[in-house]
Amino acid sequence: MSLAGALAYRWDGKRVRTLFQTHPGSYDTSSLIAFLRQLRRHFRQQQVILIWDGLPSNRSREMQAFVASQSHWLEVVRLPGYAPEMNPVEALWAYLKNNEMANLVCRTIEEIEELAADAIQFVHRHPLLALSFLRRTGLAL
Repeated sequence: MSLAGALAYRWDGKRVRTLFQTHPGSYDTSSLIAFLRQLRRHFRQQQVILIWDGLPSNRSREMQAFVASQSHWLEVVRLPGYAPEMNPVEALWAYLKNNEMANLVCRTIEEIEELAADAIQFVHRHPLLALSFLRRTGLAL
């Protein structure tokens, strides 16, 4: 199972949303496009600036064509290569692994999926925590 996640910060920092999706196996271009479609449904008519890492699926020709076709609502800003410290979602994953999901023993993938959803909901209910992930990067809204 893999997780895709997004931390959505309002321009003035007064609101933070946590969005995630689980996927059996590894993400590829088509499953990430499905995640972006879910993101669009969530934000409806709003403009989104997506800060994205260098995952090969994020750079594929199919993904580049899809992103170009979504320019009316989506702008993609790519992080430099090998710069996880600049990605707020990497801080989210580190927090979950070291705190909310530390030392877990699960018998099934479904159990892990449920615990991950609960852990991400904890972050969602604590917006100052989610804002701290952005502050850690040194990036500004």
